[in-house]
Amino acid sequence: METKDEKVRKIVSRCLFSEAEVPNNIPPADAIIVDGIVNKFAFHAGRIEESKEEIRWLLDEMPESFHAQSGGGMSFLNLCLDKHGEHWAEHSTMGDLICLGIAAKMASYCLPRDKWHIFPGGMPYVTIDTIDTPGGFVKEILARGVSNGKG
Repeated sequence: METKDEKVRKIVSRCLFSEAEVPNNIPPADAIIVDGIVNKFAFHAGRIEESKEEIRWLLDEMPESFHAQSGGGMSFLNLCLDKHGEHWAEHSTMGDLICLGIAAKMASYCLPRDKWHIFPGGMPYVTIDTIDTPGGFVKEILARGVSNGKG
């Protein structure tokens, strides 16, 4: 059985452009460019779309504290444990999953890179939002007219 770590690596490999698709090392205009914590990726938009459900499943396996509809976001450093409390990956694979999530519009950094220094270890906080609506969970709640409790 494939581990989550192996699944992330497989999806990243599938969604990146091949050397033949990127002449002169310049990604096409329709590439999804994602700046990760360490790496910068140029993902193939069509292959990200084809992989969306696998990406969603992996993100849904992460702790509730990361999810927009429950915890709202958490330190990247805590992403090494899944929602079952099991260690599933090291930092490089955790970063790859977040980049896939960003490319699929299901994850984001809570603050821009130039503000990461205020977080513990200088690592970003990450939010996961796998609710399948235009704009995700927050936009869905606002569209329903749910109050934030303030008059």
